[in-house]
Amino acid sequence: MRVERTIPRHVAIIMDGNGRWAKRQGLPRTFGHAKGMERVEDCVKWTKEFEIPYLTLYAFSTENWQRPKEEIENLMHLLDEFLERKVPELKENNVRLRFVGDLSPFDENRRERIREGEERTRDCSSLQLNIALNYGGRQEMLHVIKEIGKRLMNGKIDLEEVNSDTVNEYLYTSGIPDPDLIIRTAGEMRLSNFLLWQSAYSELYVTPVLWPEFEKKDYESALKEYSKRERRFGRI
Repeated sequence: MRVERTIPRHVAIIMDGNGRWAKRQGLPRTFGHAKGMERVEDCVKWTKEFEIPYLTLYAFSTENWQRPKEEIENLMHLLDEFLERKVPELKENNVRLRFVGDLSPFDENRRERIREGEERTRDCSSLQLNIALNYGGRQEMLHVIKEIGKRLMNGKIDLEEVNSDTVNEYLYTSGIPDPDLIIRTAGEMRLSNFLLWQSAYSELYVTPVLWPEFEKKDYESALKEYSKRERRFGRI
């Protein structure tokens, strides 16, 4: 069912609750991540149905490397499976895939598969799916500061010329509009280092529903709530 209301151009989702879902089922955390991956597929489908052109999913943060080795290996396996099995489906459904974050810690084979996935779907236009991978908002800002600093030191730009557009140019999300709506599942009331610059005027929606249990009706509830918000961007 199409939601006949004000629709955001860009929705970003902090997919939280996989581990808690697995624990409630008496299962290892790895089962929760696998179930969460199924929900990703559904969410992409729903986003297309709602005619939202940009969807960003927080898949793996810079802090997630601190998790147990076995869990990280499982998450990397799910990533590899996604790149192998789902990229052809994304292309068939006219969905462009883009990864945002620092990909340097991944081995060359995995980075190459990521680049191939992006390239194979480059011309797709019904939806752009952004996967935030090894992403951290503070780390992103450090990256931006260093890149702008290089330009200043090399005399390619004057200090007075540095503005918001300059920052946007060096963000991992360069070329992607800021999120209008950020949805967080599992009830936590924080951004967790996600899109800190980009979310300055985003509308936030938090649901207690765990990510593996997030359904279309929950997505619709978030969009309905968004349609009621008055976005003033600091103006009266």
